[in-house]
Amino acid sequence: MTRAPQVLAQDNPFLGILLMLGFCLLAPLGDAIVKLLGETVPLLEVLTIRFLIQAIVLAALVQATRRTWYMSPRVFRLAWLRAVLHIAGIAAVFASLRYLPLAEAMAIAYVMPFLMLLLGHYVLGEEIGARRTGACVVGFLGTLMVVQPTFADVGWPALLPLLVAVIFALFMLVTRQIARETDPISMQAINGIMACLILIPLSVVAQGGDLGQTYVALDQTEILLLAAVGVTGTAAHLLMTWSLRFAPSATVAPMQYLEIPVAMFYGWLIFADLPNGLALLGICVTMAAGLYVVMRERSMSRTPPLEQT
Repeated sequence: MTRAPQVLAQDNPFLGILLMLGFCLLAPLGDAIVKLLGETVPLLEVLTIRFLIQAIVLAALVQATRRTWYMSPRVFRLAWLRAVLHIAGIAAVFASLRYLPLAEAMAIAYVMPFLMLLLGHYVLGEEIGARRTGACVVGFLGTLMVVQPTFADVGWPALLPLLVAVIFALFMLVTRQIARETDPISMQAINGIMACLILIPLSVVAQGGDLGQTYVALDQTEILLLAAVGVTGTAAHLLMTWSLRFAPSATVAPMQYLEIPVAMFYGWLIFADLPNGLALLGICVTMAAGLYVVMRERSMSRTPPLEQT
């Protein structure tokens, strides 16, 4: 398979920020649509259709732009692990949205940057220093402030976003191991295809077994909403990928925290949900600690190793 000539994009921070802003607007919208579907469409059906749309759209894009499908044996094995983690993470997101308000679910899941920092230290041997460790502790405390009132309302499902954070932290670690060896769009297309190869047989087995109903007949509105879930999810991740082509991650990473207030807005607009006082304070603490970690990472990337803390 031939590859199109690679032309490195010139830095354009403003365009990169606009693309990341598009991600922050689309990703919570997709989550809100999933929450709307949660009461009528089984989880496995939503998952399968979401990844099927990703596979179709991105496979067509790979072919149209003549990108390569090739992966080394090592990357191919890690890609399967990445696909399994992606399925598990998205499933946990979708499950949590059946029980939790949109903003709270998003805020609790944003403990992931802190987990990434700790996993990078203990798994990859990366230095994190006292200040970033302190920010992790503060971020966890903020997350607990969000969890506490939510747990009182819905019980154990309030912990599902913590599971989301753990799974996606592992997902990002695997992605970090293969990102330099693969084209990002090809990687996402292959990820969608692998996910379908897992989910479609699983759906067939589950439908014929005793695992409950995995598919229901869809009305026109549900079909349109499911299509919107697949399109918004795929488009959001493409916008994130493209934003990193035009601006360094240190520039656009702080923008991702806009997902939380955007999710709060969608939750209020669509479901009339607003966090209570303690949860809102926890959201602010989590965002502040996360932004500190992001800013500190940017600062450390410009500081000699002996000065890092």
